[in-house]
Amino acid sequence: MVGAAVIDWSAVAAIAGLYLLLYILGSRAAGRADRAGFAGMALAGRSLPLGLGVLTMTATWVGGGYVNGTAEATYGGGLWQAQAPWGYALSLVLGGLWFAPEMRRRGFTTMLDPFEQRYGREAAGLLYLPALTGELFWTAAILAALGTTFEVIAGIPFAPAVVLSAGVAVAYTARSGLWAVAVTDVVQMALLFTGLWLAAAVAVGEVGGAEAAWAAYSANDVARAPVARSWLAWWDSALLLVFGGIPWHVYFQRVLATTGPAAARRLSIWAGALSLLAAAPALAIGVIGTAVDWSALGVSDPEAAMILPLVLRHLTPPFVALLGLGALAAAVMSSVDSSILSASSMAAWNVYRPLVRPGATSAELTRVVRRVIVIVGCGATLIALNVQSVYALWFLCSDLVYCILFPQLVCALYDRRAHRVGAFAGYAVSLTLRLGAGEPLLGIPGLLTYGADGATGVATFPFRMFAMLSGLVAIVVVSRVVRPTASTAQSS
Repeated sequence: MVGAAVIDWSAVAAIAGLYLLLYILGSRAAGRADRAGFAGMALAGRSLPLGLGVLTMTATWVGGGYVNGTAEATYGGGLWQAQAPWGYALSLVLGGLWFAPEMRRRGFTTMLDPFEQRYGREAAGLLYLPALTGELFWTAAILAALGTTFEVIAGIPFAPAVVLSAGVAVAYTARSGLWAVAVTDVVQMALLFTGLWLAAAVAVGEVGGAEAAWAAYSANDVARAPVARSWLAWWDSALLLVFGGIPWHVYFQRVLATTGPAAARRLSIWAGALSLLAAAPALAIGVIGTAVDWSALGVSDPEAAMILPLVLRHLTPPFVALLGLGALAAAVMSSVDSSILSASSMAAWNVYRPLVRPGATSAELTRVVRRVIVIVGCGATLIALNVQSVYALWFLCSDLVYCILFPQLVCALYDRRAHRVGAFAGYAVSLTLRLGAGEPLLGIPGLLTYGADGATGVATFPFRMFAMLSGLVAIVVVSRVVRPTASTAQSS
């Protein structure tokens, strides 16, 4: 890890104060959650106000990985490679147009409910696995990014930063559920916008202004070769963000907590616009980084992944850097609490309730959610502390969410002839074709070459889209070839 030589105790005090504020705000919502039982814990009693819903949805999407990754992609590969801002924004808009109103109209409790309704409880339990791994590794990845940022800016050791951040998020989420997440997200969004916009405004002045920064970026960007990646592969990654950003319960949890289908649609569309706006300072910081003479600052060949914390540390005064650190911490916390609540809600409602205790009461399900929150939070923390390639693992899990869950969700909602045999066939096809590509970042060999480049080993063929579409076709075809029986057909 890259670290500062001396701990900045003012930064420690500021972060401790922020975490204490978040815990107090989150805990104050405990009574409101308890009065509504499991529905209050998991869905805020289905009475989430539109404005609060837009803020909590945006805060969840604009996490530490989103902010850091946007700056990294802009600095390391150019604006053309920064796909996350427009990809995730479009994902929220399309989700609001096609999926959110339908899910809310049917009164589902989790994203896995349409799978359980159409394919059966065993199939829903199986589909929980890619959903869980996606949330788990996403949480671990952003915790790891936060720990590294704490080291660079404030000299706070990596492990204590990760453990403390995860512990605070687990504590208030386990007490109050979605109400705590939504209330704390308001503070986190305010801090994120203030901190990053101020940091970008100050940093651009240190490189001679916006025109100088853009001139340096343009000259630098000419040397980059977009043809180094196939445009098919570029679109493969883009579509992963657009459509792979939909089948996450962390998204549908907010959709299903709204007062009705119209509110669910508006929430998604407005959150898409706001998340795009929130990415602007991260894009600016990536551009600014290309205009800096890093060697003069004692930084030799800075890693693209570290560009945002390096700009905060070297191009802004201590107060602004501290505010930027608080913004990043807030962004991470807003995603961590949402992800662990999402995974825990599905575990209680779609695994424990149908497979373990079909007659479980609301109070019992609430207790299960709280226990699983602690388990998932501890698991993500251990992964962040011990696994070197957390981001690579998260990318692989995101691929599985896109390749497996998206076609399953489309068919569960819109194909009335789809049944469990078709679902299992689609699952097997998508999983085989995606894992067959391997994962170079994790050293997993590919059994299917997909036109991989001999020098880099990166596939030029859009294998993710191919795996997703193949799974979709398999569900549709098998569901029509295999005659449904009482054990395979589920009522819609």
